[in-house]
Amino acid sequence: EAVLKVVEDSKGSDAPFLVALSGGSLPKLLAAGLLAHTDKIDFSKWHVFFADERYVAHTHEDSNLLACKEAFLDKVPIPQDNIYGIDMSKSLAESALAYQEDLSRVSGIDPTSSKVPRFDLVLLGMGPDGHTCSLFPGHSLLDESKLWVASIDDSPKPPPQRITLTYPVLDNAKNVFFLAAGSSKAEVLPKVTVSLEELEKMG
Repeated sequence: EAVLKVVEDSKGSDAPFLVALSGGSLPKLLAAGLLAHTDKIDFSKWHVFFADERYVAHTHEDSNLLACKEAFLDKVPIPQDNIYGIDMSKSLAESALAYQEDLSRVSGIDPTSSKVPRFDLVLLGMGPDGHTCSLFPGHSLLDESKLWVASIDDSPKPPPQRITLTYPVLDNAKNVFFLAAGSSKAEVLPKVTVSLEELEKMG
């Protein structure tokens, strides 16, 4: 319901509605929540990026693009040109740079400026180790502050090559929702969450 409210609240704006999606079980749950309300959503304004993506062909079973298309994206009238997969004709590093350029073009923000794109809606999962996107505990990408999209070739979780949004982009989003379902997340969840009171103390 919270996600649907964010989507419905955007109806009065003519600006692009920027969305970032993760893979895993999230696409199917998103489909279950939104497909019943397609009459209330203007999908023509959606621009869909992936919070992280494996460096595999778009038809590969590990592709987040494929998972999201099968579960949700192919069932709603989002213009195909507004769904941004990674360019597999480029090297890993080049594909991350090209993805950042796509985000720059849609958001209208220059990557060389101090500004950061602002997603309207980011939907993320979480791994049993507490990672989200392809930002893993202890990895150097946690400290990345200049790039919006970074490549990683040593992911602790296979496949090792991926691209990912970085923390400055996630932190600047208007609305971020996490899906952390399953018993494998039970141990780490209390370690990565804080109460509303604690947030208020943090300012």
